[in-house]
Amino acid sequence: MKNFDCAAVSDGPATEPAVPDSPAAEPAVPVAVGRNYLYAIVAGGEPWSYPSLGLEGQNVYTISEGRVAAVVSGVTSSKIRPERANLKAHQAVLNRLMTGTTPLPMAFGTVATSPEAIRKILVRNQHAFRQQLQRVGGKVEMGLRVAWDVPNIFEYFVNTHAELRLARDRPTGARHQFTQEEKIELGRMFDRLLNEDREEHTRHVERVLAPVCVEFKPNQCRNEREVMNLACLVRRDAQEQFSAGVFAAAKLFDNNFSFDYSGPWAPHNFVELDLEQ
Repeated sequence: MKNFDCAAVSDGPATEPAVPDSPAAEPAVPVAVGRNYLYAIVAGGEPWSYPSLGLEGQNVYTISEGRVAAVVSGVTSSKIRPERANLKAHQAVLNRLMTGTTPLPMAFGTVATSPEAIRKILVRNQHAFRQQLQRVGGKVEMGLRVAWDVPNIFEYFVNTHAELRLARDRPTGARHQFTQEEKIELGRMFDRLLNEDREEHTRHVERVLAPVCVEFKPNQCRNEREVMNLACLVRRDAQEQFSAGVFAAAKLFDNNFSFDYSGPWAPHNFVELDLEQ
């Protein structure tokens, strides 16, 4: 049986919203003069706020232009350090937004000089924002990581790939010492086989998950043991089917593989914003 760590992380129910949609409003708060920190872009609508939810305990609110709005809070510094408290506050705002809509998440640390600067960004990027909101509306991002669960990844490949085994064992004699060139060539062969297997395994998994995933975004593997690091764009109402799909995909693999999926998240990997300021 495969090893699973299947954590569904959410601050609220993953119900299907209207598209486009806006989060539930709370009593309005004043817009901060000066620097504003940007968390996300959402579909425009009535002004709303989340008191004391943002960085430094600041109020979170919307600044709207046309049919889109920026989710922001006042901030004292022009540079926000990626400290635990700041990262936690940034994620808390996105989690709250995800309970009622699918936001376009901004990169951590995005600061505008003033509310007027934010309005200019919204005006100049209005069409792009609306296109992106339409693309991800009613969907969430799920993450899937698959890894080789073996004591030694090189020895595992030696045992499962005759080509690599022959290359390693070709030099004979107990006292044979590999030359630097032989070591480099062996390493290149291992890397090639590793990437070929990753591509093949990823194709198998994507084929199983295709019926429940709108898009896939492969991310770079963090280490040699990682087989794939997939971001999956999934309809909000298809999260249970996605979970079932992961278990179905895992059945294609033996006990040398572990599967770990997480979500729902804001669609970081599926938002492409090149802001005109």
